[in-house]
Amino acid sequence: MAERSTAAVDVADTSGEEPLTAKAGKATDDGAKADKVSEAEQDAAGTDDATAAAETEPPELHSGHKLARRYRLEECVTRLEGFSSWRAVDEKLRRAVGVHILPADHPRARPVLSAARASALLGDPRFVQVLDAVEENDLVYVVHEWLPDATELSAVLAGGPLEPHDAYQLVSQVSQAMAAAHREGLAHLRINPGSVLRTESGQYRIRGLAVMAALRGITSDEPQRTDTEAIGALLYAALTQRWPYENDAYGLSGLPKGVGLIAPDQVRAGVHRGLSELAMRAVVNDGATASRQEQPCTTPDELAKAVAALPRIRPPETSFTTPPPYQRTQYQQGSYGQSAARNGQMNRAAQPVPSPPPPLQSRTGKALKWAVSALLIAALGLGSWQLADNLLKGEKQEPQPNSQPAPKNKDQLTGKPLSIVTAKDFDPEGSDGSENPDETGKAYDSDPNSYWPTSSYRNWPNFGRLKSGVGLILDLGKKQRIGSTDVTFIGDTSVQLLAASKDATEMPTTLDAFTKVAEGSGSKVNLKPSKPLETRFVLVWLTKLPQDTGGDYRGKVTDIKVIG
Repeated sequence: MAERSTAAVDVADTSGEEPLTAKAGKATDDGAKADKVSEAEQDAAGTDDATAAAETEPPELHSGHKLARRYRLEECVTRLEGFSSWRAVDEKLRRAVGVHILPADHPRARPVLSAARASALLGDPRFVQVLDAVEENDLVYVVHEWLPDATELSAVLAGGPLEPHDAYQLVSQVSQAMAAAHREGLAHLRINPGSVLRTESGQYRIRGLAVMAALRGITSDEPQRTDTEAIGALLYAALTQRWPYENDAYGLSGLPKGVGLIAPDQVRAGVHRGLSELAMRAVVNDGATASRQEQPCTTPDELAKAVAALPRIRPPETSFTTPPPYQRTQYQQGSYGQSAARNGQMNRAAQPVPSPPPPLQSRTGKALKWAVSALLIAALGLGSWQLADNLLKGEKQEPQPNSQPAPKNKDQLTGKPLSIVTAKDFDPEGSDGSENPDETGKAYDSDPNSYWPTSSYRNWPNFGRLKSGVGLILDLGKKQRIGSTDVTFIGDTSVQLLAASKDATEMPTTLDAFTKVAEGSGSKVNLKPSKPLETRFVLVWLTKLPQDTGGDYRGKVTDIKVIG
């Protein structure tokens, strides 16, 4: 299934060799191979935990079951080691989500909850976001984003190796994202072609940060080195369409047995030399391995800096195919409708058709030209005579002594700014219902250096996912006709213009009292309704905020002008 291949969490895929610095549990109950573990890292604690996890029965759930009276389970995509993963529907927000479910007494329940909550706090859009992590009714479940329009890297590589520019974007984006995660103390430990997704815009997103390892009971004494080796393996596979270990994995063939790890440019011709050396520096971390004898990359941050130091790799130029030469039809060649044989004999070769004379060079054409010329001359003469006659008549007419100018249409717009009597902050979904009420006047004082700010929100530009928006209600003093509203922000901001009923005489207190008439985004937004409206109260409603220098999200309105 398309959705399952692009958005299901990679917890069932255990094929292939993991970096030797990662440690995993026993074989899964679906018969797949266990992750490779070095003998020095096998200990009794890990084995006991994997055994206990395998003996824990997954919760008996079925399609249609609801969690928290909100998440409706649709399809089970994984069931192993005492937990299950599902595609579900968030009925409250009407969107697809993914859910991991395991019993509350599962030996990995607490680590999974802790990892999910830590991953959710990161809030980095380069990772598939954790939306909820709950313990309820003897169950622990983790809800995450579902991306049906993204494609697993394993599916992308099934069509062939990546172009150098695409491989460069892959290693650059993934290494930078993991460097940011490690700065916050978070590791992945399960990066592979099944845990990296490519969106339609060419961006790469990583799923299962911290949660994947917690579900599988994977730990590492050197998490940064483990993730760096995994990113190097991704780059190796992207350049060669081969997995850099002897075992086949993720739909890719492994390297020949007994050969050892060889550089990508020795596996496949035409591989970018710089990217080939970079892959070797990341995959093999026990010494200099590239021909230039550069030091290995042992952390995602070192790898990201090494990628940035590479010479620029240009994207491939768009190729345009030359259209085929024009072919004359049978009719143009004079053979249309002719029979293939006559009296048992093949037709003689078609005689060439004489080309017709140039247009309007025949006797009939010359006569037609003279006739058209005569008509044009007559039309010009008649038009000139009528124009002169109208001018003479206009000079003879005297103005009326008591003539009055035509009355203006009372519905005509002036195009001038209307006076704003007052403005009130509007936060109907907030805990205290206010957003800096003492500074609302700065939003329309015509001073570009002053502004009305919203409160600060963390992690997400849509008000931290706590509310749908905040805004300012403008009181124009009386009912007036409005043509448009200009709003100036500091930073790109999404905004809507809402209008109260034209009969409203008091400032509304609920969002339902307003009707949306226009919307836009940017730092200077012109909100123009489809037709002029009459009202006394308008609401400038902010729906998405820009990020400030501190990393939080806050809206800043420097100027509002309501145009009549």
